[in-house]
Amino acid sequence: MYRSIKSIALVCTGLIAGVALTLQLSATAQQGNSNLPLDELRNLSNVFGQIKRDYVEPVEDKRLLTDAIKGMVSGLDPHSSYLDKKDFAEMQEHTQGKFAGLGIEITSEDGVVKVLNPIEDTPAARAGLQSGDLITRLDDKPVRGMTLDQAVRRMRGEPGTKITLTIFRKSEDRTFPVTITRAEIKVQSVKAKLLDAGIAYVRITSFQERTIPDLAKKLNELAAKDSQIKGLVLDLRNNGGGLLQGAVGVSAAFLPTGTLVVSTKGQSEDAKQIFKANVDNYRLSENNDVLADLAPIFKKVPMVVLVNAFSASASEIVAGALQDHKRATIIGKTTFGKGSVQTVRPLSADSALKLTTAYYYTPSGKSIQAFGIKPDIAVDQNAEGDPDDVLITREIDSEKHLKNKQSSEEKLINEREKRRLEELQRIEEINAKKTPEEKEKDRKKRPAEFGSAEDFMLTQAAAYLKGQPIKKSKSRLE
Repeated sequence: MYRSIKSIALVCTGLIAGVALTLQLSATAQQGNSNLPLDELRNLSNVFGQIKRDYVEPVEDKRLLTDAIKGMVSGLDPHSSYLDKKDFAEMQEHTQGKFAGLGIEITSEDGVVKVLNPIEDTPAARAGLQSGDLITRLDDKPVRGMTLDQAVRRMRGEPGTKITLTIFRKSEDRTFPVTITRAEIKVQSVKAKLLDAGIAYVRITSFQERTIPDLAKKLNELAAKDSQIKGLVLDLRNNGGGLLQGAVGVSAAFLPTGTLVVSTKGQSEDAKQIFKANVDNYRLSENNDVLADLAPIFKKVPMVVLVNAFSASASEIVAGALQDHKRATIIGKTTFGKGSVQTVRPLSADSALKLTTAYYYTPSGKSIQAFGIKPDIAVDQNAEGDPDDVLITREIDSEKHLKNKQSSEEKLINEREKRRLEELQRIEEINAKKTPEEKEKDRKKRPAEFGSAEDFMLTQAAAYLKGQPIKKSKSRLE
């Protein structure tokens, strides 16, 4: 008997960031299609037989058929995949915010592994890995030629064991090794504190099973410390997504009950859904409404939501809902642009199909697929300005990404490619003029920790809430 979990959307933390999923028990495998393409199936059978007869060494039937299924599904888009026993078990671990490994969210780019986000307070973050780093080797094995699943499995392992990653960092034009000790990763999804002048700061790193009750607890603790909170910063930077209920619940914490948060549309009737800010749409395992006792001030306190190019999926749902309802001002950079929903349908007791089944739409009916959510106020992460964001891979840069049905992408894609070449040339010219001492200083420089006093984007958000002038983005992206 399968465990049936209704309408749970999630991100596979540590595998691919920005993937919204619904996990459901499905009878799809039994429904079949009577109009099967016989010629193509005959061709598949012929290839299968040719491999069995002539390949250099014997291959098990199960391996051939499993690889055929994986290839069929992965060829659809970047977010669909076949989950074998190990993948399925890991996916379920991720929703609970605990797994063993390095603590990075990754994707593939040009045949190698790209770091989307080193998760805070993990071995990867402590080792200095940065968003955008390319992993070219795992110990002595080149990554090129590996599937993403194979790379993930090599990076996972028993806590206490070590792995050496070979990193290429575009911004510094250098390759270097980093040895990391694996650990059990326990992700704290909600962090909160009071800043000066009555400004509350809440950071959500991912949307997990505990996110909504933890958010309610943290907010009430802040209200108990300062009953006169004058503003709130909700930080969703580098948040690659998570449970759909988490996104709906976080939105509901700041919106009136019953407000539309997000809708989904797909080919099947099950994919056409509306999610509102009420307990039936965000309740997970709790029997009660965990937001029922939330301090009323958080429904009306002035808000800023911080986002960047690594804010994806569930993060974009929250930002889009609060922006459309004019509940918060969005500050930062254009988000990742992950506007589709994946449904995990169990095929057996220990395997499943993760399939893109719907687009999601903000309350105003806008699809952000491939385009992302543009901030109301563009602000750089660094006071001196950021490199052009075209160097950051977004959904629109993925080779097989779903097309936005509302807007043509051609102009944006061409513009990004032109600017990418210009920016790479500009960086090359700048680096050529730097002294060895300046290059060494650049290598040692670490990004400011989110939420710290050196966090430039946060200081601008706080200034905005205080009614003070802010320094807008110097980059050309926004």
